Amino acid sequence: MKIGTLLHLEHKKAGEEVQKFRCKVIEKGDGQLFIDYPVNAATHRTSFFPVGTKFSAAYVGEDQVIYQFQTEITAKVNRTIPALAVTIPDKSRIKRIQRRKYVRVKSSLDLAVHSANGRFSPFTAITSDISGGGLSFLLPDRPGLTEHEPIELCIALQQSLEPPHFIRTSGEIVYIKTEGYSMPVASLKFISIPAYDQQVIIQFCFEKQRQTRKKELL
Repeated sequence: MKIGTLLHLEHKKAGEEVQKFRCKVIEKGDGQLFIDYPVNAATHRTSFFPVGTKFSAAYVGEDQVIYQFQTEITAKVNRTIPALAVTIPDKSRIKRIQRRKYVRVKSSLDLAVHSANGRFSPFTAITSDISGGGLSFLLPDRPGLTEHEPIELCIALQQSLEPPHFIRTSGEIVYIKTEGYSMPVASLKFISIPAYDQQVIIQFCFEKQRQTRKKELL
């Protein structure tokens, strides 16, 4: 796990729903991770916890799959910023909970599309699916897009009741499908995407997949 890795934390109090938080690894050593203060994923506010608070933590590894482990706050410390020291278990107790590098999930997200070279006017669209490596979106008017077209994107990543997380990235059209669809569908791969935003997308896909599995069990 590298410095700067995004950690997704889950914490549950008795009789309450699971709360989700995000933080970054700012330092590590002596069997501990040092993280900045967690931010509540729903409210975007910094949260404070006493020593001894336990979490389920998940992160995206360098192989772009998700790992999960149990952790606990052991101390409040001062590094370059106020931070928390949390336990990190042996590798044998860190679970790999996603096998594929990029899991693609169906999701309708708002998307703004701009030409990278001014070939067409900006337009909005809706995604049909997304993964850490790219996405597909519906083309109601098909504004002259072609395969291998470079484009700029702004994705409004929305999950449950959380505020949208806006991701700006560049991509390239891989193909455009028309057969068997009510409207053309363009598939693209991300060309340049910030590592943090890619981790957010991968975690978003994992959560979507987990929600789908829960519904199937009902």
